[in-house]
Amino acid sequence: MAEKIIIATNKAPQAIGTYSQAVKVGSTVYLSGQLPLVPESMQIVSDEFEAQVVQVFENLTAVCQAAGGSLGDIVKLNIFMTDLSNFATVNEIMGRYFEQPYPARAAIGVKQLPKDSLVEMDGVMEI
Repeated sequence: MAEKIIIATNKAPQAIGTYSQAVKVGSTVYLSGQLPLVPESMQIVSDEFEAQVVQVFENLTAVCQAAGGSLGDIVKLNIFMTDLSNFATVNEIMGRYFEQPYPARAAIGVKQLPKDSLVEMDGVMEI
């Protein structure tokens, strides 16, 4: 079995449970779910959905960079939202962070997220 390398950075929120920010196995990096937490304060960035999505992408960017990659290396992105009517906003903001070819993606409506966040994202990166 390939060696597991734990990825950690202080430029993204610290893990608030029994998990790592990301784990690299071979050339694949498994990104844990990122909430819209400001790394320095570990508080939700804002009550506004758009600000939360931007913070999640910034946090994912930091973890991708710590693993030696970038958002462009994400091959699968999972987006969890407490209100699927915000889907168009996610698409618009995602367009600021990604260029074609886009990653495979799922957008999933959920009842609740940790810390009462409105959005969380995780993914898989190939570097």
